[in-house]
Amino acid sequence: MDDRQFRNAMGKFVTGVTVIVTEVDGVEHGMTANAFMSVSLDPNLVVISLAEKAQMLGKIKRSKTFTVNILADNQQELSMVFAGQKKEQQEVVFDRLDGKPVIPGAVAQIACEVSVEHVEGDHTLIIGKVTDIHLEESEPLIFYSGRYRSLSEAQPVIV
Repeated sequence: MDDRQFRNAMGKFVTGVTVIVTEVDGVEHGMTANAFMSVSLDPNLVVISLAEKAQMLGKIKRSKTFTVNILADNQQELSMVFAGQKKEQQEVVFDRLDGKPVIPGAVAQIACEVSVEHVEGDHTLIIGKVTDIHLEESEPLIFYSGRYRSLSEAQPVIV
C-alpha cells in the first residue's frame, strides 16, 4: 500500500467541514479541518487531530482553548480561506461563544478548553472539554472524495 492509496481510501469517508479557531494575544487564527469527532457524552468531550507541522498546533497549545465550527453548505469559500486555498486576503468577523471566537452562520459552534494532548504518528490529538454550544438550522457543508458537496446533492436511500 502506498501513501496515495491510503489517502484515497480515507477520502471515501464522508466528513463534515470544520474550521478550528483559537485566539492568541487578541488575534484570531483559524484552520480548516475534517479530522474531528465526539469522544464522550459524560463529560462532553471532542477530539481534533492536527499535523505536527501545523502552525495551529502551537497556537492551541499556547491558548489552551479552541472552537470547532461545523460549516454550513453556503460557507465553502470560508473553508477555502482557512485552508489557504484563497490567495487574496478576506476579513473574517468572528462572533463569540463562551468568550472564544466562532464563525457566524456555522451549523454548530463548539467552544472547548484543552483537556489532553496525545501525539500519535505525525499528528497530535487534542481532546477538548466542551464549555458551550450554539446550533443553527441549516444544511452542513460536506467533503467526499476530494470535493466539497452538500446534502442536497445526495439521493435518498430507499430501504
